[in-house]
This record gives sequence, structure tokens and C-alpha cells, in this order.
Amino acid sequence: MKPGISSYTFTWAIGVPGSEPEKPMSVFELIEKAKAFGVSVVQIADNLPLEKFSVHELEEIKQFAENLGISIEVGARWMSFDRLRMYLNIAHLMHSPILRFVIDGPGFEPSLEEIHSIIRMVIPELEEWNICLVIENHDRLLAREFVEIVQKSSSKNVGICLDTVNSMGAGEGLETVIGLLAPHTINLHVKEFSIRRVSHKMGFVIEGVPLGKGMLPVADLISKVPPRCQSAILEQWTPPESTIQETILKEREWAEKSIIYLKSALI
Repeated sequence: MKPGISSYTFTWAIGVPGSEPEKPMSVFELIEKAKAFGVSVVQIADNLPLEKFSVHELEEIKQFAENLGISIEVGARWMSFDRLRMYLNIAHLMHSPILRFVIDGPGFEPSLEEIHSIIRMVIPELEEWNICLVIENHDRLLAREFVEIVQKSSSKNVGICLDTVNSMGAGEGLETVIGLLAPHTINLHVKEFSIRRVSHKMGFVIEGVPLGKGMLPVADLISKVPPRCQSAILEQWTPPESTIQETILKEREWAEKSIIYLKSALI
């Protein structure tokens, strides 16, 4: 399992709607960050959408990464059939071994049966091109429903992108999520978090912290994913500072510390 970074490692630097930096991080700068961090995988996700690049530009990105010894993983959101087919072609072009998808999108929340139908239609291409479709657990569906999606596909090329925090939005904790999803995991999103009670004691706040400084049982998590899990990708929920410049600096410092921790955990 190779350590890597994502466009969600540097979410603020790439640009959060309403808080865009004056000069957003480019896809080339993201790949250079991976090289500087000493990791060989970059997952380019939906906050840096590859659909906005031409075929020629995608070829340039792939070649740039290959020249630095970096592998690209393709990620996307909004898994309609048309978008799944489009991104499958992008993944094939980019030589991506996985295609990570968040199912829901703007005005798009398909039923389980609709999801099964969409996936079934692309299984021949997944198997022919040896690309694994990895569905990320998010905050609408439950972990058992993600397991059902994988099992009903009846294909070794469909699995889970296990995100360590997202399912809390569906009311599920780590024990449930890891217990159900780890056996099906092909791609791991390592996202550290803390939970603290608010000052008036009526509620909790869940937010990100540097890896190893929170509540995520990193070693136990890594031990539970199967050998076929290809990559452990650092993602971050970095709480903002008073300015975007300060936030980006904090995000970068957290990433530097967290990737060192992740690499040591995978040894």
C-alpha cells in the first residue's frame, strides 16, 4: 500500500468556493508536492476536476507525472452513467489503476437499484482495462449499503474507497465503518480528526487535526485493510484561520507533518 497525497490534501490552496486564493495551486504544483514529499501517488479529485482539461492537456499532465515518477489516481463526483463513462475514459487515458467516485452530485441522489444498474453497465470496461471502481463512503448512505453496492456488482474490479471521517455524517462511527468496509477497501483516505464538546456542553464539533494528533487509530486501520488496497491517501480537514494566506500556510505545515507520520505508519 503506497502513501500518497490528494487534491484534498491542499483543499484551501486549490480553492474552496468563496475563499479562493489569488493564485490557486495547479495540478502541476500538486504533482510537484508529491515529489517533494517523497511519495509516488497523487489522487486528483473533484475539487480539481479533470473533465475541464482537454485530451492534450491530460496527456501533458500524465507525462509530467511520469517524468517525476508519480502515479495518478483519478477521482470524481456525481456518478451518473454518462459521467462514470466519461471518467472511466479519463482514467484509462491517465493510466490510473483506480477510479474513485463519490456517488451523489447536484440534484443527483440515486437509489441503490439505480446505482447497481449504473455500475453493471461499465463492468466490462473496468475488467478489460483493469481499472478498479472504488466508491467512497459519504454521508447519505450507510456502510452496509456501500457493502451491498460492492457485493451486487459481482466484480473484483468494484470496491471501496474508505474515508475515515465521512460516515460520521450518516451517524456511523469508526468501529462500524472500518468493520464493514475495510474488507472491501481498495483505496484508503487517511483523514485525522478530533471531537470536542462545545463550550455550552450541548453538542460536539468534529474537525481535522494533523495525522497522529487526533482520534484516528492509524495502525489498527492499516492492519485491517486487505493487501489488495493500493494506496493510502492523506486528506485533510484543516480549520481556517483569519486569512486565506494563513490558512494555506497552516494546511501546508499540517501536510508536511502528516505525510511523515503516514509514511512511518506504512513501514
